[in-house]
Amino acid sequence: MPRMTAARAAVEILKREGVTNAFGVPGAAINPFYAALKASGGVHHTLARHVEGASHMAEGYTRTHPGNIGVCVGTSGPAGTDMITGLYSALGDSIPILCITGQAPTTVIHKEDFQAVDIASIAAPVTKAATTVLEAAQVPGVFQQAFHLMRSGRPGPVLVDLPIDVQLTEIEFDPETYEPLPVYRPVASRAQIEKAVRLLNESERPLIVAGGGVINADAAALLAEFAELTGVPVIPTLMGWGALADDHPLNAGMVGLQTSHRYGNATFLESDFVLGIGNRWANRHTGKLDVYTRGRTFVHVDIEPTQIGKIFAPDYGIASDAKAALTLFVKVAKELRAAGGLPDRGAWAAAARERKATLHRRTHFDQVPLKPQRVYEEMNRAFGPEARYVTTIGLSQIAGAQMLHVYKPRHWINCGQAGPLGWTIPAALGVAVADPEAMVVALSGDYDFQFMLEELAVGAQHHIPYVHVLVNNSYLGLIRQAQRNFDIDFQVNLEFENINSPELGVYGVDHVKVVEGLGCKAIRVTEPDQLLPAFEEAKKLAAEHRVPVVVEAILERVTNISMSGTDIASVHEFEDIATEPWHAPTEILPLA
Repeated sequence: MPRMTAARAAVEILKREGVTNAFGVPGAAINPFYAALKASGGVHHTLARHVEGASHMAEGYTRTHPGNIGVCVGTSGPAGTDMITGLYSALGDSIPILCITGQAPTTVIHKEDFQAVDIASIAAPVTKAATTVLEAAQVPGVFQQAFHLMRSGRPGPVLVDLPIDVQLTEIEFDPETYEPLPVYRPVASRAQIEKAVRLLNESERPLIVAGGGVINADAAALLAEFAELTGVPVIPTLMGWGALADDHPLNAGMVGLQTSHRYGNATFLESDFVLGIGNRWANRHTGKLDVYTRGRTFVHVDIEPTQIGKIFAPDYGIASDAKAALTLFVKVAKELRAAGGLPDRGAWAAAARERKATLHRRTHFDQVPLKPQRVYEEMNRAFGPEARYVTTIGLSQIAGAQMLHVYKPRHWINCGQAGPLGWTIPAALGVAVADPEAMVVALSGDYDFQFMLEELAVGAQHHIPYVHVLVNNSYLGLIRQAQRNFDIDFQVNLEFENINSPELGVYGVDHVKVVEGLGCKAIRVTEPDQLLPAFEEAKKLAAEHRVPVVVEAILERVTNISMSGTDIASVHEFEDIATEPWHAPTEILPLA
C-alpha cells in the first residue's frame, strides 16, 4: 500500500474529485498542505491578498461552470474566521465551496496555543459540515465525505480543519483506487409531476418561477422546453436570472421589491397559479406574503425537503432536484400535447409580452453628473449577450438588475442571500479564472468597491483580466435610501475633499490612482457620451494587458432607485417612467 503524508493524500483526493484550481493564503499551520500541493502538481493556486477574498474567489469559480468546486485555503486562527463570511455567502446561495484551514497541533488546540481557535464550531452554522480532523487516517474519508456533502441535496460549503501534526503524519493511501462517493439528489415521481401538471392545467393565468436551483442543476434547457411546450410565461428570480434568456418570448421579467421589472410585477399580480422550481421564496422577491399569495395556487419543487413550507405552505410540494423534475415535466407535457391535453396559453402569454413592451423605466438621461440609469443603458450596448456580470448588493446591483439584460445561465453571478460588501472584486476574479476568455463585467458602487480593493493586485499579479464598472456617488446609496423612512441622512455620506486630488471635488477617494497603484488600468467618466467609448477602451486594455480594468462613472450624489418597502403591488417609481421610444432604447422590447 502506498504511504504518504495526510496532506498529500488530501491533495490527491482534490485532483480525483475534479479540482484544478484553488485560492488561498499560506501560513505556518497550513504549510505542509502547501508543500503537498507543490509536490503533487495539477492544482493551480491563486494567491489572494485577503483570506475572505480567497473564499469569494472560490464561490465565483464554482458558479461559472456546472460541476466546478471552488477551493479556498488558509492557515489557522484568523484565516478561518476571515473565511466565515465567504462560507455564509455560499451557504445562503447553495454554492459548494471547500474551505481548508490549518490548525495548531492536536495536543495544544485547547491550550490557547498561538492562532488556535475552534474553527469547526464557529463555521458549523454556515456550512453543511465543519470538521477538525484529529486522526490522520481519517483524512481521506473526511475529504471524500466533504465532496459528497457539497454535491448532494441542496449544494453548499464544507470546512475541513487540519492540525499541522495531522497533515505531517504518514498514512497508507492508494490514490489510484480512490473513487468519489455517489451523489444523492431527490427525484420526483411520475405521479407527483402528473398532479402538478393537472393543477397547472386547471388554471387560466399560470406562471413558472425559476430559481437558482434550475441553474445549479444545469436544467435551463429543460426549463425552456417545458415553458415552450405549455406556453407558460417564466419569472426568473434574481438567482435564477439567465435560466431563460431575457429576449425569449416567454420571459415575463423579474418580480420583487427591488430587483424587479415593472412588467414582471404587473404580470405576476394578474396570475392565478405559480409553479416554483428551485427557488426559496426569498423575501426581496415576495414582499408581504398576503399580497404575493392572494388568489393564487402554488406548487413548489425544491431539492431540499425542509424548504417546502418554510416561508409559506404551498398547495402542493415536491422534493426533487430541478433537472430530474423538469425532465419529467417535459415528458408529461409532450404526452399531453400529443393527446391534445394542453390548454392554449397564447392570449395569456401575449398579455405578458404586451406589458413587457410598454411598462419600462427610463434609462436615457443626459445630465451631468451622470444618472446611473444611463450607465446601464450603455453597458447593454457595450457588453452584449456574452457578458458574465458579477455583483453583490447596493443600489448599483438593484438598478443593474432592473436595467441590464442577461441571456444565458451563469451570466448573472450575484451574491443573493448574504450580500457582503467587498464580494464583487474577488468573485469576479474567480469567474475570470474559471473562464479566462469570457467577457467578465463586474458592477460595484463605491463602498462595495473599497471593501476588498486590494484584491485587484491579484488580477495584476496573475494576469486575470476583467472589466469593473464602478458607479461612484460617494454615498452608501441603498442605506441612505432606506434611511428616508426614518427621516435621517446619517453616517452614510462618504464625501470629502481629497488634498491629493482636488479635481475630484467632494468625491473623496481617487479610485484611478488607487487602481493604477495596484497594477491595473482605470478610466474615469464624467459625461454620458464618454461611457460607451470608455467601455470599448476598457475591453481593449483588458485584452492587451491581461489585468482588471476599472471604468469609474461619476454619478449625481443622490438617485432614488425604484423599490418598495412592503409589497410588490406598491413599488415606488421615483424617476419618470419611459413614455417615448428614446427614453429606454436598450429595452428588450422598446416602446413603439
